[in-house]
Amino acid sequence: MSAAAKSVRLDRLLANLGYGSRKDIQALVRAGRVVLDGLPLTDAGRHVAVSRDLSERMTIAGARLDPPPGFVLMIHKPLGVTCSHKEAGPLVYHLLPLRWRARKPAISTIGRLDKDTSGLLLMTDDGALLHRAIAPKSKVAKRYLARLARPLRGDEAEVLASGTLMLEGEAKPLLPVEMRIATEVECGGSLAEVLDVADGPVVAVTLMEGRYHQVRRMFAALGNHVSALHRDRFGGLHMPADLAAGEFRVLDEAGIEQIFI
Repeated sequence: MSAAAKSVRLDRLLANLGYGSRKDIQALVRAGRVVLDGLPLTDAGRHVAVSRDLSERMTIAGARLDPPPGFVLMIHKPLGVTCSHKEAGPLVYHLLPLRWRARKPAISTIGRLDKDTSGLLLMTDDGALLHRAIAPKSKVAKRYLARLARPLRGDEAEVLASGTLMLEGEAKPLLPVEMRIATEVECGGSLAEVLDVADGPVVAVTLMEGRYHQVRRMFAALGNHVSALHRDRFGGLHMPADLAAGEFRVLDEAGIEQIFI
């Protein structure tokens, strides 16, 4: 967000953040429950500068304000959770506070991880940033740790790096993909349970594209099968060791910049 922060009416801002209708917001203000820089606000129609630090300066009913518009969220997506608004079963949006589902603009995932893939997932309400992060010209790398069902045959890294591998049903080869054997450190800790679902090597693959089920399909094209999959990097962002499955945190400006490194 630029230094010249956009100014918005207080009742409109809080309504768009999911705190209720404008009438609800007006009631909160009258009750002295909306506080900015230590002072209760008295006018729901007052214009407020929506700076990135607003959630540190404003409280609603004693709790810190939710992230203002233009935020990016890092979430550790668990297995069995779907990146969708509509499908049956547990959804990634259910991991967020209920109020956040009413935000305008809505929160969306930056790309997707399938139901059987865990790991680093980004979410945002900033459409321009979302499209920039997934645009091929941005060349944002993603890294996955994949447990394979069968031993490596020996030429996989060379084939993936060649930029010639074709996926079933597609007419354009994959861009070059980097592959190597994952280290014990990368596979340890909280990931051990996820990756040790079966025997077989664990490889780290880094790719620039985001084709449908790409990692699973490219190893199928190589005669293997991915039995467990976890994403641990998105651009320059690494999955924090202390971010447990199902937990999330809001990125600061430095963290957002890391996406594009």
